[in-house]
Amino acid sequence: MVRLILVGPPGAGKGTQAAVLSEQLSVPHISSGDLFRFHIGNNTELGQEAKRYLDAGELVPDSITNEMVLERLEDSDARNGFVLDGFPRHTGQADVLARSLAEKGTGVTAVLQFDVPEEELVKRLLGRGRADDTEDIIRRRLQVYESETAPLLDYYKDKLIRIDAVGSIEDISERALKALRAAA
Repeated sequence: MVRLILVGPPGAGKGTQAAVLSEQLSVPHISSGDLFRFHIGNNTELGQEAKRYLDAGELVPDSITNEMVLERLEDSDARNGFVLDGFPRHTGQADVLARSLAEKGTGVTAVLQFDVPEEELVKRLLGRGRADDTEDIIRRRLQVYESETAPLLDYYKDKLIRIDAVGSIEDISERALKALRAAA
């Protein structure tokens, strides 16, 4: 039973690695972004609430995000573990997750922090060719990530495993799996 959280800046390859690790470990990849798209696309009550905030250009409150994630963790395929991508984003969400898992007599197995030098991240993100991916915006997003995520890394310091996330997808996946086996 593996309950992983993936952490890393935009462009670090979390989504790609989450998909690979999910398959290798036979647990679901649970992405907060996918959950938002699912709920909004299926016009669920949570999706309608989230959409109201997004349409107003506001951040979706943690209460809605937390509920989406915790509801998804109740699904039968997540009983034997999961790979979380994009959640928690800060210590408040980490507390909610910890309480929920503790109620089930369990906790997070490991937190994989994907490390990539800033210049490599900028290069990767500029390479996506998205209109909102200018160098200034990318660097600002990286600064926001650093300020918001630093407390989360400290929160999980006993579970944190740093992964060099430069190289081929396969090499990075192998590093992550090797580090998880060593930590087990």
